[in-house]
Amino acid sequence: MYSRTLEIWVGVFVMLGFLALLLLTLKVSNLGSLYNDAGYLVTAKFQNIGGLKVKAPVKVSGVTIGRVTDIRFDNNTYKAIATLRIEPQFDKLPADTSASIFTSGLLGEQYIGLEPGGDVEYLHSNSEIYLTQSAMVLEQLIGQFLYRSAANGVENSEKK
Repeated sequence: MYSRTLEIWVGVFVMLGFLALLLLTLKVSNLGSLYNDAGYLVTAKFQNIGGLKVKAPVKVSGVTIGRVTDIRFDNNTYKAIATLRIEPQFDKLPADTSASIFTSGLLGEQYIGLEPGGDVEYLHSNSEIYLTQSAMVLEQLIGQFLYRSAANGVENSEKK
């Protein structure tokens, strides 16, 4: 009888462990907030979004205030349009807020960072953020560095 009770408690403990692991996985992957429709939608156009993905965080001063809900391509302007869902409690973002794409750490996920402006009007549903800065692409930066290094090498050899 004692062995049977012990087996039941071990089974309960294992099930609680799996449940905790499942909840942790959902929290880390942001799938727990998959159906959160609260807030307002704002769009921003970027020349290059790099590796930005749907469900990427939208942050102000390092605080997550929303998520990227959609990314599409505009055939007229040849830019990427990111749709951002901002949580309803953050409804006092000035209309001249700027958006930039950043990377968390050297190889971390990309996110959109918002920098509030000073306008007296606020962003609202279906607003557009006009001041944007595209993602820095590592390959482009390395290419520019190599090009400048080669150009400096040619200038130095011509001076001799």
